[in-house]
Amino acid sequence: MRSFFIGLFFCGTVVFGLAQNTAFGIKGGLTAGRQRWDNTFERDMLLRYHGIAFIESASEDSRFALFAQGGYHIKGSAIRTPRSAVTGSGGTIFDVPAQQISFEYRNVSLTVGAKQRLDLDLGEKKLYYMFGIRGDYTINTLLGPRIPNEYDIYTIYYPIPEFVRKLNYGITMGGGIEIPFDELVGVLVEFTVNPDFSYQYDQPPLENIINPNPWAPRGNISLPQRRSTNLTFELSFGFRFLRKVIYID
Repeated sequence: MRSFFIGLFFCGTVVFGLAQNTAFGIKGGLTAGRQRWDNTFERDMLLRYHGIAFIESASEDSRFALFAQGGYHIKGSAIRTPRSAVTGSGGTIFDVPAQQISFEYRNVSLTVGAKQRLDLDLGEKKLYYMFGIRGDYTINTLLGPRIPNEYDIYTIYYPIPEFVRKLNYGITMGGGIEIPFDELVGVLVEFTVNPDFSYQYDQPPLENIINPNPWAPRGNISLPQRRSTNLTFELSFGFRFLRKVIYID
């Protein structure tokens, strides 16, 4: 895995070294995250945000470009439960409020790839599609409610921090539109789909776990193997700046 990240960094360095004219900028926006889990119930979508700095080659003679970008992305999933009433063993009725429990993986990423602009008659505007290989590093997590709830019967299903994998990899693919203000400055709107190919969470089967549900029968329980991968959909808005190299004889 370390070799993979070193390779990404090397490819990004090549983008800088080979290009004479370059474009660079920042972009960010909404992240909609999902997770594919094994042996557990379906999670809901998590809505968060991302921010990215990028650089790319910019040739006047070609619509093709190489790019490298680094960013901060909050990935994960959520559990949303409606308000409900639970009857205890003594007949007492407990009101359980509606809640959303977020499982956040706060990652920094490095992506290198290629970008192709389409040959369409849109004036100065340019449509493009892109594809890149991405590596992620998890800097911290939020794996449950910020304030613990003593009546939370779902804690048994929360991820366990010790089984979070810090290094992951995947791809980024999507497209967008560039809208120039003048020769050197413009804006962009971009949409990408970002699946991971490695497990963000990888937990083996666990035995003799205390059940936190106070209304369940007493006794320890077992947890099956649980693994999850990230999938995010990102809508970005950003600024793009062109750096031109002019040779003077």
